Amino acid sequence: MSSLTDVQNNTLQQAQQQIQQDLLTALQAFSLPEPLKSAVHHAVMLGGKRVRPALCYATAAIRPNQNRAAVRRAAVAVELIHCYSLAHDDLPCMDNDQLRRGQPTCHVAYGEDTALLAGDILQSMAFEILGSRLFDQGEAVDQSVILKQMQILATASSKMVCGQVLDLQAEGKQIDQQALETIHRNKTGALITAAIMMAAVTIFQGTDPAIPQLRQYGQNIGLAFQVQDDILDIIANTEQLGKTAGKDEQVEKSTYPALMGLEQAKAYAQNLHDQAFAALQFFEGQAQELEQISQFLLARQF
Repeated sequence: MSSLTDVQNNTLQQAQQQIQQDLLTALQAFSLPEPLKSAVHHAVMLGGKRVRPALCYATAAIRPNQNRAAVRRAAVAVELIHCYSLAHDDLPCMDNDQLRRGQPTCHVAYGEDTALLAGDILQSMAFEILGSRLFDQGEAVDQSVILKQMQILATASSKMVCGQVLDLQAEGKQIDQQALETIHRNKTGALITAAIMMAAVTIFQGTDPAIPQLRQYGQNIGLAFQVQDDILDIIANTEQLGKTAGKDEQVEKSTYPALMGLEQAKAYAQNLHDQAFAALQFFEGQAQELEQISQFLLARQF
């Protein structure tokens, strides 16, 4: 019998394989000059957990075989936005990171100017993909669904940038938990929630009671993801993380362990996951893939 860990890993690995194929297909649809083309490929294709696409697929699996092309485009689009944010966050004017996913960051490999432009174009590419016919196989997609997806992604992208601004402003300062959560519900949580909601609108009408349950799940899992990131920055090493460990403390970032202590931060992450699982009870066992990914996120070490 397969263990729960095996099931979790299989769900995530299948999502990673699917998104790698779809990301490559999407990038090949654009004609970009060098070195921009290589920098974009570097920013997007070097792996990563691919949590946002996985959550997108897992949400759609609640009611499988509906609007599959729209779900695949949404998964690509949300990951392109995520990759743009990493390329920009790593820049010397921001976090000045040298490693990402175990490889030199985009600006280290291609220069600051090209990395900046790679992030810029990834933003527009995400919305082009959402409005395209990529992955269509004769199925008609309601244009209102595409518009909703664009609105969700645009709103989340704006929140992510606002969260990054607040995060930079909080460096070297002591802030309370409410201020810290405002940062991370925007910087990290908004895009994670968007991945879920972009799939949700392909399978549920806006008035369906499933929508607020999925939103509640996304908000809790999104914040828990950041709390766990803060914890791992302390307890994991650079090789495990694929990025420089201990960087938060070096630049005096506001984090949950710094605010409440390591053990209380771990307990808070568990509490947020418990709230997320409670929201999934609405689906009476039909959201198993979301549950499996959530279990992985709670136990992850990278």
